[in-house]
Amino acid sequence: MASGIARRGARRPTVVLVPWGDVFGDFLDRLGISFEEFRDEFAGSWMFGYAAALATAGVRTVIVCPTSRVGAPAAAVHAPTGADLRFLPTSRVHAALRLHRLQGRLDGRRDGRTVARAAATHLAPYLGTPPLALARLLRREGCDALLCQEYEDPRFDVCVAVGRATGVPVFATFQGADYQLSRLERPLRPLSIRASAGLVVGASAELERLRQAYDVPAAKLAHIFNPIDLETWRPEGRAAARSELGIPATASVVAWHGQVQTWRKGLDVLLDAWREIGDGRSGRDRRLLLVGSGEDAGDLRRRVAALSLPGVHLIDEWVQDRGRMRSILSAADVYAFPSRHEGLAVSPLEAMACGLPVVGADASGVIDVVGDTGVVVPRDDVGALARAILGLLDDDDRRAELGRRARRRAEEHFSLGRVGAELRAFLVGGGP
Repeated sequence: MASGIARRGARRPTVVLVPWGDVFGDFLDRLGISFEEFRDEFAGSWMFGYAAALATAGVRTVIVCPTSRVGAPAAAVHAPTGADLRFLPTSRVHAALRLHRLQGRLDGRRDGRTVARAAATHLAPYLGTPPLALARLLRREGCDALLCQEYEDPRFDVCVAVGRATGVPVFATFQGADYQLSRLERPLRPLSIRASAGLVVGASAELERLRQAYDVPAAKLAHIFNPIDLETWRPEGRAAARSELGIPATASVVAWHGQVQTWRKGLDVLLDAWREIGDGRSGRDRRLLLVGSGEDAGDLRRRVAALSLPGVHLIDEWVQDRGRMRSILSAADVYAFPSRHEGLAVSPLEAMACGLPVVGADASGVIDVVGDTGVVVPRDDVGALARAILGLLDDDDRRAELGRRARRRAEEHFSLGRVGAELRAFLVGGGP
């Protein structure tokens, strides 16, 4: 396994994490999360999982968020993990280009206005990272390594250039972006990957894609899973959890939670599968818990209302309280995860740590997470999803055994301590 620079003296090494996009405009605003909630409560992200894991290995984490929400650099501390938060303002040029991006395709249009909008579409992603401000921050924080979310993203190219200028090794992690949106990426990306220090990938299928697409040496690839806090996510009393939700103790319950993106998360498939389950087994008390918020929350509400499906409980909010979310998961018998596109999803991990077997679609990384503790079906296959869910609901012994395996797999492969040690070894070398 490759490593970054060695530990300097006796001080704690520092790793800077840079998430994708505008942390508010592209992510948190869609969930209705305020700055104060992000600072004081929010934990639903790979970067905070990494921060908690690295802390167990004696590594300080600084999370750097370029955002249009601030007019000058700002600092805070993330209360749940103790990670330092740094907010860097994006430029007015970037904001203007984003505002004037082309919607849709050129479709043969070559007028000046349309061409200019197309150019803005391809250029804007490269201006979302302020390179000089980032370079100053890396020096000021005594950065040992920088880890960028996604290598298939223009921010990675910018970060690699800043790293070369400052002498800081730059890594990237895969959280689902296996596609390119800007035409500038095609010539620049191979150069950036060659110049980077290494790539952190949890999904086996993505490791193979990287080898084929870029011929990345094995020494620059680390197969490291996303971590989970096993103290937070654990089984608890089902009877009390169901009582809180108003669900009978005798009902069969399926749960899903996460960011509401209908197509990406396969929620349309799940609702169609639930309709098949209801049609095929009338008279049985079966409940479907859907928990989350996001850009398609309105669409999900309309779909649930239009289908008039029995037993659907929609908790239409982003649940910040992890204790409450743990209780909701503990009320379930089976966890459904029908996503069409993922990186290495944390939601099914949270369910597994709570002792639930997972029925998941075969999106990237799902089989890596689930292993032999659940059932993986083809994406977009409504019938296969419905049959797999019913199969577990109707087999108490198998469901219980898979739930025990799920918790054990979470403990053995996804704990903060294990992942933190692996990340430290790859990014900065040495031990705590």
